[in-house]
Amino acid sequence: MICVILFHQNNSAFKTMPYEEFQRLIGKSGLSIKEFAALLDMNANSITNYKKNGKVPTTIAVIAVVISDMKDDGLDFYPIFEKVRAYRDQ
Repeated sequence: MICVILFHQNNSAFKTMPYEEFQRLIGKSGLSIKEFAALLDMNANSITNYKKNGKVPTTIAVIAVVISDMKDDGLDFYPIFEKVRAYRDQ
């Protein structure tokens, strides 16, 4: 079981992962940026806008690392997002 605690940080000081590394991890996960954004119920443009300053926020970086690691370990990350959607849809 994987447990992740995410903290939302709007401060640019918390933009920690280089965008290029983020792209690599998302690709390694088998996702496009558009597919990644859809998993998070975000607009793909919101994700690609991080390229302007070259960094992604910690929350997005953590998700990218977790799904990449899960993919490496042969684990399906889609059920996690389905559980989250179930809460949203209640």
